[in-house]
Amino acid sequence: MAEHPHAALVRKGFEAFSRGDMDTLRGLIAGDATHHVPGDHPLSGDFKGLDSIIEMYERLGAETNGTMRAHLIGIGVDGRGHAVGMTRFTAERNGKSLDDTGCIIFRIVGDKVTDLDECVEDIDKNNEFWS
Repeated sequence: MAEHPHAALVRKGFEAFSRGDMDTLRGLIAGDATHHVPGDHPLSGDFKGLDSIIEMYERLGAETNGTMRAHLIGIGVDGRGHAVGMTRFTAERNGKSLDDTGCIIFRIVGDKVTDLDECVEDIDKNNEFWS
């Protein structure tokens, strides 16, 4: 059976993110999309618009000297425009390491992601790592 189109879109996005391929990501995310990052640290908050989202992704890579990895565990879809990408996130930064699980809930309209709502397992650990 073929993979659901929304699952395929999310998988393509995670693969592009892992390669640092911002051009591919630009083609998958709507211009007016918002990525919501949980926590209370310099990289948390609402990143509104494609340019803001891409800049945040680039900063994640820069802040971790390229050590950041989002290991895709699985993808769930509802067939109504929602997909959940479950991940194990690892990174090193300023002598600290992060190993946490979480997910991103994607809202998809047509063939574009319009909203990304990120959740993490241990918000305190993430706050400490990124602060």
